[in-house]
Amino acid sequence: MANAVFLQIHPDNPQPKKIQEAVEILRNGGVIIYPTDTIYGIGCDIHNTRAVERVCQIKGVKPDKVNLSFICSDLTHISDYAKIDTPTYKVMKKALPGPFTFVLDASSRVPRYAGSKKKTVGIRVPDNKIALALVQELGNPILSTSIRDEDEVIEYSTDPELIYEKYRNLVDGVIDGGPGNNVASTVVDASNNFEVLREGAGDIEEYL
Repeated sequence: MANAVFLQIHPDNPQPKKIQEAVEILRNGGVIIYPTDTIYGIGCDIHNTRAVERVCQIKGVKPDKVNLSFICSDLTHISDYAKIDTPTYKVMKKALPGPFTFVLDASSRVPRYAGSKKKTVGIRVPDNKIALALVQELGNPILSTSIRDEDEVIEYSTDPELIYEKYRNLVDGVIDGGPGNNVASTVVDASNNFEVLREGAGDIEEYL
């Protein structure tokens, strides 16, 4: 694979042409690395199975085993992908956009990966203008996983140029949206009294 495209996008005022360029990569089945409100993520179109397999290969996990999140621009279409009741929706509406991944029971419309039907899905609405602009332009969620190693936070998680050096032969595009954070999102099991599965940047107690 040729070197990935390196796109510098202003974090506070994402340039539409550059957003379109990144989304064109996604529409063509590509994989990109992009900023969120926590750490940088690896993402692709949720409907492109081959791209999902590439994301899993980069992450070193099997598609039927991996826990992946859907990056959404808001909660408007959340019921398309997850089963949600009114109390849960109200908490999520208060907490999002923000540094949380809410794990919900998956709906029948969640794509099958590796022939496996997902029982749960993680929903993210990051407080990051670039990530939200990407999803809005694409027209459906981006499947995402962090570039963070499971056991430690390492330097390339925060510096876009170091991220590019490491991943330029593995992905099709890297977006430089400024320095990332080195703390991941808080993962919350929304189907089980908002149990915190992973401590991260957000405090769910503020919204309960």
